[in-house]
Parts: sequence; structure tokens; C-alpha cells
Amino acid sequence: MLIDGVMLLWFLLTALSVAYVAIDIHSTPEHPVMKWAFVLFTLYSGPIGAFLYVLGCREPLPGLHEQYVNARWRQALGSTMHCVAGDGIGILVGAVLGALIALPMVTDMCVEYVLGFGFGWTIFQALFMREMFGSYARSLKATFSSELLSMNCLMGGMMPVASIAFANAHAAHDPSQPLFWFRMSLALMVGAAIAYPMNWWLVVHHLKHGMMTVRPRGESRAVPMDEKMAMAASSGSAIHAPSPPVSVMAAISFAVLALGAAIALTFGAGH
Repeated sequence: MLIDGVMLLWFLLTALSVAYVAIDIHSTPEHPVMKWAFVLFTLYSGPIGAFLYVLGCREPLPGLHEQYVNARWRQALGSTMHCVAGDGIGILVGAVLGALIALPMVTDMCVEYVLGFGFGWTIFQALFMREMFGSYARSLKATFSSELLSMNCLMGGMMPVASIAFANAHAAHDPSQPLFWFRMSLALMVGAAIAYPMNWWLVVHHLKHGMMTVRPRGESRAVPMDEKMAMAASSGSAIHAPSPPVSVMAAISFAVLALGAAIALTFGAGH
């Protein structure tokens, strides 16, 4: 079948892409958590992830990483990669559990959401970034709303794809089959695209970090936007009031989540 050939090519390119990013990113002066984020995202998105790593994070020439990643679209890209990498682990665990015990669609989506948000917030956001806020407790508090808004948009984009793509193929809902992982890869990529605008807004208003440059101690460098956000958050102040307000953006994120769930339940309920 054509899809088998497509998947074979996809997984081959994904393996090569992950190997390339995992090896090459060692020489990129990026924060360790973002290095993991790009490797994980490439695992989900194959050559697309490798392309975004080269275009958005890889230092073009020695000493230029700070200026290179300071572009706003790259900062938003880093924020989105961080979200998808962490939340994606929990979402995939939830999807596997839901498939193995044959959960109803609504319950399956809830499990994926809870595990995705839980892992992304408590581990990939709060735990890995706690040094930016001084303590794990402060990090949990500071990252909750930004993680919630981003996760809502990610799931809002994922659910229709995960529910509708290959809906009538049993293999697409069996974690032991390649089609299951291909379907989830497609869903995560679409979810990342839907979450990108929200992450742009979060980065612009210093509510979420983007790319981060980490060089050996003693090397001089400019203070990037994400560190300015961290310093403001750790001091309990804000650089400026977000516009639109966080409450408005939260409502938009829940609307995206609700729309995604409605589409998934309407058109994917038959599998």
C-alpha cells in the first residue's frame, strides 16, 4: 500500500533527522532543556523538526547565536518547541494507555490532556526552568498560566487530526503498529502549528521563554529576551501589562480547545 511506503520513508528520515539534531546540537550554545526540546520535537516531526532546528536555533557562525535567536519568530519557535516536547511526552503516554484499555474517545482525550499538561507544566516547564525563578514552587506558579494557554492550543489542533486521520484503520489505534505513531506525529505537528501564535503572544509579553544562549562561564554576551522575562518574574514585577489581557487570551485558548474537541467528536466518533 502507498501509506506503507510513505511511512517507511518517514520513519527512515525521522531516524536520520533525530541522529543529526542530537549530534549537532551539542555544539550549539543553547540551554540544555531547549536542546532536549529540539531532539524530542524532531522525534515527533522528523525532517521538519531538523529543518526548524537549523533555521531557528543552530548557530550560523561562532559568536552569533545571541543575535541569531533574538528574532521574535525564533523566540516564539523555541517557546513552541519547548511546549510540544514536554506536553508531547504526556500526550503520547495518554494515547498509548487509552488505546491499550480501549477508553471512550472523550475519556481518552481527557487523559491525554491531563498527562500532557501535567508533564509539560511540572517537569519540562517548572522543574527544568526552576533556576530562572529561584525555586520550584515559584517556578510552578510562574509557568502555570503560560503552559495552560499553550497546551490548550496544542490539544485543540491535535484532537481533530488524531481522531479523524485513518479513523477506519484499526492499525492507527494500535500502539504496536507504525500507523499509530505516524498518526500521532501528524497530530503533534498540526498541534504545534496551532500553538505557535499563542506562544508568539506569550513570548512578546515575557510570559514564556524562547531560545536561550548558554556559553561557558566568563564569555561575554547580551542578555536575551527570555532572561529579561525571568528576571522580571523572579522579582515579582512585569515588564508591561499584556494586551490583550491574559484572561482574554485564556478564553481564546479554551475556545480553540473546545472547537478542536467538537470537531474530533463530530467527525471521529465512528472509529
